[in-house]
Amino acid sequence: MEHPTKKIEKNLPSWYKIIQLGHRVYMRKHFVTGLVILLPLAITIAVLIFLVNFFTKPFIQFVSEIFDTWNIFPDGLLFLSHRQMIQYTSKTLILLMLFGFTVSLGILARWLMIHSFFNVCDKILHRIPVVNTVYKTSQDIIKTIFSSDKNSFKQVVLVPYPRPGIYMLGLIARESPAACCQVVDQSLISVLVPTTPNPTTGFLMMFRKEDIYYLDIKPEDAIKYIVSCGVVLPEQKLPNTT
Repeated sequence: MEHPTKKIEKNLPSWYKIIQLGHRVYMRKHFVTGLVILLPLAITIAVLIFLVNFFTKPFIQFVSEIFDTWNIFPDGLLFLSHRQMIQYTSKTLILLMLFGFTVSLGILARWLMIHSFFNVCDKILHRIPVVNTVYKTSQDIIKTIFSSDKNSFKQVVLVPYPRPGIYMLGLIARESPAACCQVVDQSLISVLVPTTPNPTTGFLMMFRKEDIYYLDIKPEDAIKYIVSCGVVLPEQKLPNTT
């Protein structure tokens, strides 16, 4: 036996069904637009909260106890309670102190005596089994990111992968190691090809210069295109081949 609701829907005029369908499409469209606006903001706030908690958690209890002994903000402030004011003030102070400590450490490291002390500590860490592997690897990566060629990962290119006729976006890292170039007797360029939708993973591949197409696209636009699975298009500019 047919449900009464379905009978009513069948008896509705066609114009009403069209309006109802249009209303659903209209609502869905605006809901998606709202998500596009809110999700990046929500993700950004979530990441900031995570970083703040990560850096302040080891010290928050100690600093909060000091503020409690001083009886700061006994009645709170505006709509914030006493405990909330202590928490927020403690986190702000901790972040400022960590920033000042990092800057001071960088200044001290440039002084000759302190620099020598850090060199001794560096040599000791390089001699400790297991620790030396993790320490040296992380040290090399950080030095490469902050101290190497500033042009690394600044150029977006199009490379043939996984076979000729199929192309993927990549970022030029730098020239390939001399040992690799000598083996194939050709000049090679190291290219990082990010994966979709997670660009933090990918493939490091070496291509001949003549196989690389240089694009006039900003790296951040290329990353947006990769993360969005091709939905967010970069500015349309003609490629330059070199």
